[in-house]
Amino acid sequence: MRHLKRTAKLGRTGEHRNAMLANLVCSLIKHKRVVTTLAKAKAARSVAEKAVTLGKSGTIHDRRLAAARLHQEDAVKILFNEIAPAQKERRGGYTRIIRMNQRQGDSSQRAILEWVDMSLVTEAPTEATPAEETKLADSKPAEVKADASK
Repeated sequence: MRHLKRTAKLGRTGEHRNAMLANLVCSLIKHKRVVTTLAKAKAARSVAEKAVTLGKSGTIHDRRLAAARLHQEDAVKILFNEIAPAQKERRGGYTRIIRMNQRQGDSSQRAILEWVDMSLVTEAPTEATPAEETKLADSKPAEVKADASK
């Protein structure tokens, strides 16, 4: 009987599934947000939340357990130094899953897996303030200024 044996198999062997989920959680730790399928996001959520729980205590034993599960030492450092201290007051529910549209090729449901209460580092350029716009206008060549005044 399979009572209490709820594991998302994801069409993979156990070793392949564990390696894929570890890589997905490491990408989540490094990039703070991951776009994947809904099934993989739901499976990776439990791995990520257990890793944060290990990171909150911060002992050397928990660091070794996290490194054994995630297989990437740089991700473990980010987890223990940045993410776990930011989630110190939270008692659970460290991740959020946001559903997206379906993928064009195979029509699978996509989702965003991200940390709750973590500020994302935006890679898009921010809008210039009025002071910066005047500096940019002053640095334009003379003929561009003349065209702008016409």
